[in-house]
Amino acid sequence: MNVDQIQKHLLRANEVAMRAAGMGRHPFGALLVAPDGETVLAEQGNIDTVNHAESTLARQAADNWPGAYLARCTLVTTFEPCAMCTGTLYWANIGRVVYGASETDLLAMTGNHEENPTLSLPCREVLARGQKAIEVIGPVPELTEEMLAPHRDFWAAR
Repeated sequence: MNVDQIQKHLLRANEVAMRAAGMGRHPFGALLVAPDGETVLAEQGNIDTVNHAESTLARQAADNWPGAYLARCTLVTTFEPCAMCTGTLYWANIGRVVYGASETDLLAMTGNHEENPTLSLPCREVLARGQKAIEVIGPVPELTEEMLAPHRDFWAAR
């Protein structure tokens, strides 16, 4: 996946996050991108504190596509996947994850918010414990502020 594709997909994932926020959900969004790096196979916003955008999307992907195909796909998400989401994309056999902003960026903005007590466990560290290679691309510094924007008012109002 090239830089232009990464940026385009991150911006679309952020639109999904904003739609989730519009429904009163936490503003996170994720996409599943086909091996061609262009085709968006599915998109998902956050549902609740247990059904994150990334884990929900990874479970749906595992239900709909074979593991060999998913190994060539990319999960694009607005923020670094938490340990739960990272584990789910690992077990779904998704071969690459791209994220816009880091968990530490989110933590710096939200603090220890009771609805979003972030885990200080980088996705790369979770994946390093696995038995297969999952490529990780992120954060993308030129889009960090854009990824954070939907969160500023959302978390301040909660």
